[in-house]
Amino acid sequence: MVREYLVQAGQSTPSSRIDYAQELNPAQLAAVTAPPGPALVIAGAGSGKTRTLIYRVAFLLEQGIAPERILLLTFTNKAAGEMMRRVAQLMGHEIPGLWGGTFHAIGNRILRRHAEAAGFPSGFTIQDRDDAKAILKTCLAEAGLEPKGAKVPKPEVLGDLFSLAVNKCEPLRTLVEAQYPWFIAIAETLEAIQGRYAARKRTQGMMDFDDLLVLWLKLMRDSEDVRDHYQQRFQFILVDEYQDTNPLQAQLIDLLAARHRNLMVVGDDAQSIYSWRGADFQNILGFARRHSGAQVYKVETNYRSTPEILALANAVIAGNTQQLPKALVAARPSGAKPALVACGSAAEQSGFVAQRAVELQQQGIPLREMVVLYRSHFHSLELQMELTRRGIPFSITSGIRFFEQAHAKDVVAYLRWLTNPLDEVAFVRLALMLPGIGPKAAQKLWRSLHSNCVAGTPRAAALKGCCGVPQKAQSGWGQLVEMMAKLEAAGECHDVGGLVRIILESGYKEYVTASYDRAAARLEELEELAVFAQRHESAESFLAELALLSNIESQEERSGDTEADRLRLSTIHQAKGLEFQVVFVIMLCEGMFPSARATEDSLEEERRLFYVAATRAKEWLHLCHPYMRSMAAASGEGVFLEPSRFLTEVPEELMEAWRLRSAFPGE
Repeated sequence: MVREYLVQAGQSTPSSRIDYAQELNPAQLAAVTAPPGPALVIAGAGSGKTRTLIYRVAFLLEQGIAPERILLLTFTNKAAGEMMRRVAQLMGHEIPGLWGGTFHAIGNRILRRHAEAAGFPSGFTIQDRDDAKAILKTCLAEAGLEPKGAKVPKPEVLGDLFSLAVNKCEPLRTLVEAQYPWFIAIAETLEAIQGRYAARKRTQGMMDFDDLLVLWLKLMRDSEDVRDHYQQRFQFILVDEYQDTNPLQAQLIDLLAARHRNLMVVGDDAQSIYSWRGADFQNILGFARRHSGAQVYKVETNYRSTPEILALANAVIAGNTQQLPKALVAARPSGAKPALVACGSAAEQSGFVAQRAVELQQQGIPLREMVVLYRSHFHSLELQMELTRRGIPFSITSGIRFFEQAHAKDVVAYLRWLTNPLDEVAFVRLALMLPGIGPKAAQKLWRSLHSNCVAGTPRAAALKGCCGVPQKAQSGWGQLVEMMAKLEAAGECHDVGGLVRIILESGYKEYVTASYDRAAARLEELEELAVFAQRHESAESFLAELALLSNIESQEERSGDTEADRLRLSTIHQAKGLEFQVVFVIMLCEGMFPSARATEDSLEEERRLFYVAATRAKEWLHLCHPYMRSMAAASGEGVFLEPSRFLTEVPEELMEAWRLRSAFPGE
């Protein structure tokens, strides 16, 4: 039986070392000392979510609940380690019996104990991405499919597709129809490959990362003994970042908690921003409906931001109809209103951010306490160039600059070989993108081009006369010939953006969908690349500027000093959970933020993304939007950009308008 609390909630036992009422605010105290039963804790941004969780664990331990009866589930190893460390610190000693970790770590722990019941040896191997790629490549070969080319997904893409399907608990065909329509014609084949993949893993005694959850859930459902054991053992279950759970994780949690019903989930529906990787916003929204009698606790005191920043954040999220109502209340004193910065162009926006960062640094705020946030990685490209020109040190959270990403390097390779037929590296990259061509074949083709073609031969003609093209590559080679002919014909018009669009429309779009994850987002970035390229008078000048940016060695790379004083650049997704004294949110324009791909269903998640961006700021929040898109070098024309709807939804009195003089020259 569950051991009942020894005392009234909120009181301490004689042996208690913690004065909960002294160390927690009233809302945190109510959640920490909640009576048994299902509980949903809505912990707003900056409200001490982690503190609430660890004090809840300590409270249970001090009420006499045995450590092995408690399960704490988190999303990252770092978060799990930090929580376990802080619980031990709070209690004054290590808690060896306490089960705490990521979903996958707990799944592995359970499956190791019951591997045979799951149909695997106890020494099963957890495969990494390279292992999965190798097995999927074999499965494709068995199905008679070439794992390269525009119409057949590469093993990496297959792995991501299969993973998303199992985490969303959706049939593969349903997922393909909804999110991968370009694969509908081979949906039946993909289902067969999925079956082959599962069979091969089992035969080889291997599990992938998703199997640690899928097989854990299957084991719990199929084995009454195993289910009874863990339902009885885990009397109290706590889940961190519940808004980020996917359907598979939600089913696991509900099944584990079905007997004792002492399930406490902590999260913030307003920060649910990961649907693209399978997270289901409805898990947190519908928790109280799924768990009858659930108590809801709202932790709304924010210790991070000024009242002015929180007033804007509250106004932003009010536009969502699907939410659990809450209002962040500041514990900090008043500060400056968020600045609404209208810029004439993206280049001017970059100049403002750079100049403002330097000003604030001179006022005593370190660069490392500042961050520039954006919806899409590509939105920071002009800013990266501006910071480089000014010598302002910066780092990028993802660790990958835009032109270090594969899809950007592919497009640049086409332009490099177009402008320089002696560029062997660029040609080999293009050749390797074709089915049936490996490294050795690519080198042979390169030698053939140079031995059989005289100087000055057009690229398309040189490709036509090339000897030794493998039979499997004939179709792709012909497509490459056609593309280069179009590029050469358009090369004299000084429309570099047009060259990028020719590449996209001449087969590269299809290649992206079959070869890379996040295909839609990557293609959107390449469309933006075409717009950016229009500023340049020639492909040569465009490539020269990219080379300057790509070859800048960051201070971190030179010194290995991760604490160096640098301005941070980050997508909003990658900045969740972080905080900074100064925040710049850039490219707040319709079609960019919210994204042009946002549908009616996803618009609320875009608004939540803006809310997350705003609530990263402690002291200063700058909301920037340019009025003009990058100018085309040939025509001098630009495209007018409307401010993001999220800005127009915020009452004007909550922001201070900063109008740069050059943005409004007539005023």
